[in-house]
Amino acid sequence: MGVTAIKPGILTTLQDQGRTGYLGSGFSPSGVMDSRALHIANLLVDNPPDAPVLEFCLAGPTLRFTTNTFVAITGGDFRPTLDGQPAPMYTALAVHRGSVLAFGAPKTGMYGYLAIAGGSINAPEVMGSRSTNLKCGIGGWKGRALITGDYLPFCTRNLDFMANLGSHTVERDDDFYGFGADEITLRVVPGPQEDMFTQDGIDTFYGQKYTTTSRCDRMGFRLDGPEIETYDGSDIISDGIALGAVQIPADGRPIIMLADRQTTGGYAKIGTVCSVDLPKLVQCTPGRTIRFAPVTVQEAQELYRQEARRLDALAKVVKRPCYGGISPRRTARRLTPILEAQAKAHASGSQKLWIELGKTEKERLQAAEAGASDTNR
Repeated sequence: MGVTAIKPGILTTLQDQGRTGYLGSGFSPSGVMDSRALHIANLLVDNPPDAPVLEFCLAGPTLRFTTNTFVAITGGDFRPTLDGQPAPMYTALAVHRGSVLAFGAPKTGMYGYLAIAGGSINAPEVMGSRSTNLKCGIGGWKGRALITGDYLPFCTRNLDFMANLGSHTVERDDDFYGFGADEITLRVVPGPQEDMFTQDGIDTFYGQKYTTTSRCDRMGFRLDGPEIETYDGSDIISDGIALGAVQIPADGRPIIMLADRQTTGGYAKIGTVCSVDLPKLVQCTPGRTIRFAPVTVQEAQELYRQEARRLDALAKVVKRPCYGGISPRRTARRLTPILEAQAKAHASGSQKLWIELGKTEKERLQAAEAGASDTNR
């Protein structure tokens, strides 16, 4: 049971929340670029929060499933289709054996995500993570991006039913990402080398607009815009680089460090983008306008807690019993045409019923019917 890559896409890798605890040994954490999309995708198919997903960029893969299961698609809109028909996003989507799920170029966003019910792809953990580190060639699926013909086994059984399926749908995150907005604002905690920049340079960073460029990848996003002034250059003795760190190289224009960043760097860092805002950044196509706004460490921590509470509330909505599941009449109305169609197909001999009654069950039903007839007499 698994999925075959008919077309691998440009850069399709297996990623989870990342490989933590090894920066000191020179290993970048890797992990998904958009942690919010990962969380929601796993939530929709009842996976653990850190279950790995397939992440794809610029052009998505075409995949053939060899068993029945449920999947969820989140992140950018890569125009997904299932067996040639448009496939919905942000919902638990049933796929069947032989089904082909295809993605194209993105209509919005840069990164898309596919979660598979039951814990996703069966890949071994490397240093506590199944994320792909492309530079080191470790983790994920054989330490590399998918190629044509790859067969990825599920670590799940054949799945034909999901409890409360009707609730496993949430609204798309277009407003959160600001896909339709003229610009997005990233909140930044100042430091750790803010004192190396002049007041004019700091005012420029927070007061002027910057633009995303094509020079972006999983390592970082390089922005274009006004030069940020320093007192005496931006070179420092190399130190550690946090996720979201904003480096200012010699040309004075920001580079925001992301999942596959190097572990240390020798450029001064004017601040660090709040983790809750990084999904907005990574889904920006080249040419988007970016602004920065300063926040304190305490404010950034509160933003993180608020995001955690929102995701917890979303989990309660997704996992609550849906109306169709708790209303017998509504369920009966839905099942009636399905069962009638099955009965007609069975009568014509073209198809068997879902449940074929055994001999003892038939005898018990006949006995019950006979008892009911005697009572009526």
